[in-house]
Amino acid sequence: MSHEGLNEILIGLGIKRLDAEVYLYLATRGPKKGRTISDELKINRQQLYRSLKKLKKKGLVKASLEQPAIFTAITIEDVFDSIRETRLEEAQLIIEKKDELLSKWRTIIKKN
Repeated sequence: MSHEGLNEILIGLGIKRLDAEVYLYLATRGPKKGRTISDELKINRQQLYRSLKKLKKKGLVKASLEQPAIFTAITIEDVFDSIRETRLEEAQLIIEKKDELLSKWRTIIKKN
């Protein structure tokens, strides 16, 4: 599968285009400093660091404690596992809240 094909799959799974590009860059090139990522991907540093922050929050990228930080991508298998777990948790929440939501919906409908 091509780099672009993987990028499109990640986007289809809910990862923003820039975030997917940054993740795939790190996953294929190995750990890098922000400046290197910014220069090689030709991304504004502010945009890059916002993207890295989102990726770190999702657990898809890790940052070293040293300054400047070195960023590392988790494995693609772990990305898919993480997304799967998140979606399963969301589905379980919907199942758990279904009766409550339907009850509230019926109350709203009756008032109208």
